[in-house]
Amino acid sequence: MKINEDTWKIIQKHLNYTDEEMKIFRADPRNEDALSKTVLMLNKTIVAEVIEAHGCDSGHKAGDKFCFDGRGVSYLAKLGPSRVCIFALHSIALAMPAVAELLYAGADPNKMRFKRFGCPDVGVRCGGWGHIVMEVKVEDRKIIDTDSHI
Repeated sequence: MKINEDTWKIIQKHLNYTDEEMKIFRADPRNEDALSKTVLMLNKTIVAEVIEAHGCDSGHKAGDKFCFDGRGVSYLAKLGPSRVCIFALHSIALAMPAVAELLYAGADPNKMRFKRFGCPDVGVRCGGWGHIVMEVKVEDRKIIDTDSHI
């Protein structure tokens, strides 16, 4: 799908790119391909759900859900706990490129073979404090108007 000039201008303003930077950005065909899937991504929520938790200093427990926009770049605080451990976020961030790439490629990220990951704290038995295990999945969200821009 071709991106129209008005949308390119909106993107340039959003990213605060100079004309020179925008020329570099537009020269990479992968960027236009990714942007053409914006509506798809806006209609998804990436969820990292705590499956196991023990000794977590931030108080995370099984069932807690950390929700992100469909591109995996923005935490949706209203849908999850207001207090989030930076180490849990670090682990979640490692999964985001794989989830996004599968969405961009038109594959179902919920079929990922390795979708569980844990925080880097190894737990009290191994010299740490606590440990949580999370599982990532993608859920459908309210459909966004396809005529809207980014």
